[in-house]
Amino acid sequence: MKQTNTSRRSFIKTSGKAGVALGLSATILPSLAKAFAPNQPQIIPFTQQPLPYAYNALDAAIDARTMEIHYTKHAAAYAKNLAEACVAEHINTQSTSLENLMQNISKYSPKMRNNGGGHFNHEFFWRSMSAASTGNPSGKLANAIIKDFGSVEAFKTKFTDAGKNRFGSGWAWLIKNNDGKLIVGSTPNQDNPLMDVCELKGTPLLGLDVWEHAYYLRYQNKRPDYINAWWKVVNWNEVEKRFEV
Repeated sequence: MKQTNTSRRSFIKTSGKAGVALGLSATILPSLAKAFAPNQPQIIPFTQQPLPYAYNALDAAIDARTMEIHYTKHAAAYAKNLAEACVAEHINTQSTSLENLMQNISKYSPKMRNNGGGHFNHEFFWRSMSAASTGNPSGKLANAIIKDFGSVEAFKTKFTDAGKNRFGSGWAWLIKNNDGKLIVGSTPNQDNPLMDVCELKGTPLLGLDVWEHAYYLRYQNKRPDYINAWWKVVNWNEVEKRFEV
């Protein structure tokens, strides 16, 4: 009997851990659905997802306190305000993807645009970074970058300039347009290339937050220093998955 109880406790402990892992997968993986299942529509939850790493994991570029404030205050506020806007504007979040909402954002209120964009952009941004960055793109993505920009370094320079030169708050992007060409550009505030109101249109592959709250504690007003350091934590494996969809 004692052995049976011990086995039972062991089983519960093990299955409990598995359940936690399954639960995390259920919340994080849907936002990666397009990358892993290209024949399925992209579904990004309308709620804030757990960070895929610890606050201090990206310290090579972003300090822990900045990550914590950014995630728990700024990004959390966008998710909360988006939920309120969806209720006010009768959005069925069970049958509408956030991607689809972005593509039709002109039909909705400024609150929906600002907070829907803010939520999408931040969920996209967190997954664009990793403590285990490979440093540079590879494979088909690297070949496409070289084809469209001349070299990886030329691409990085152009992307860095897009971030540095964005007046005020906004984002720098690498996108793939409908012809499959790679393009670098930037958007103001929380706009993104999926939005039907955005001049820069295409499928986002890589996005960089250049709002001051993303870097101010370590870099103060030195946005170029933040961008130069940020290349150390780019999750090229994730970018390559997005490119190959």
